[in-house]
Amino acid sequence: MQAATASFATFSGLTVARPLKAAPAVQPAAFLTRSGLPQRFTVEARVMTRRESVEKRHKRIRSKVEGTTERPRLAVFRSTNHIYAQVIDDATGHTLASTSTLNPEIRAALNGAGSNVEAAKMVGAKIAELCKQKNIEKVCFDRGGFRYHGRVQALADAAREAGLNF
Repeated sequence: MQAATASFATFSGLTVARPLKAAPAVQPAAFLTRSGLPQRFTVEARVMTRRESVEKRHKRIRSKVEGTTERPRLAVFRSTNHIYAQVIDDATGHTLASTSTLNPEIRAALNGAGSNVEAAKMVGAKIAELCKQKNIEKVCFDRGGFRYHGRVQALADAAREAGLNF
């Protein structure tokens, strides 16, 4: 058998414009401790506050819930001392009805305690009454980023019992 001879042409198309630098063997002094060992790195994550979490959930809910002229949005806001409800037409940007535990009628009946389930029930019944006066029967419920629990649930249930559909 004969040995196959191959002739290859030399390739000279690639050249290095500048020599590559090697990585430094020694770390900068800012990363070393007194003993010469590298420091430990800690990664810190910023934890959201409760209010920031509520705002994030509300933003997510608002991307899905929108009030129209036929079916306005019943928006609920719950603070530590009071609860507020508004019926909003997002198409025109108008608030059609609103009430809260700061309403004089509700406030007198509560004797100043506006942050309990009974107060939320009164606000729910009042907002349903105001909606009936303006011929609003159907609404979409916007819990405002708050859990559907406690005062928010009591307001919604009272509004349903008083005649609102959502």
